[in-house]
Amino acid sequence: MLAELEDHMQKSVEATQRSFNTIRTGRANASLLDRVMVDYYGTETPLNQLANIGTPDATTITILPYDKGSMGAIEKAITLSDIGLTPNNDGKVIRLNIPPLTEERRKELVKLAGKLAEEGKVSIRNIRRDSIDTVRKQEKNNDISEDESRNLQDEIQKTTDKFTTKIDELLKIKEKDIMTV
Repeated sequence: MLAELEDHMQKSVEATQRSFNTIRTGRANASLLDRVMVDYYGTETPLNQLANIGTPDATTITILPYDKGSMGAIEKAITLSDIGLTPNNDGKVIRLNIPPLTEERRKELVKLAGKLAEEGKVSIRNIRRDSIDTVRKQEKNNDISEDESRNLQDEIQKTTDKFTTKIDELLKIKEKDIMTV
């Protein structure tokens, strides 16, 4: 049961990390485009499946579509997305220039990272609650003793604390990354 609990909590930590990766830090990063979906012939398709995405330098992302006919749809999808970047199309490659972040925008991004971290912690606490409920049911049905129940609940809490600390560490790293000019 504890191995399954750790597995679920690890997945919550990984989901939080993926969410952090979509936050701009002032440097070009292809993962900024992970959530961009393109209307490709009537089907919502992830941008990274339609084009080769690269970062030739710290302030530019290049998008080289596999199908030149999809350039307009890719540009439209980037413009409509919440990443706040304007695509430049030269007919072969779409370029996104990453402007330097203002101090105010950095603080907003730190708040967003904090909100994402809190969502990850809530997910972990929900997993803890469900596990403790399961243990209490087993105790009530006399499947396990009161001592075993208490020991399992303590282990569940220790595991919860461990994964909550991991999310806090990831948040500190992301905040430092965002605030570094």
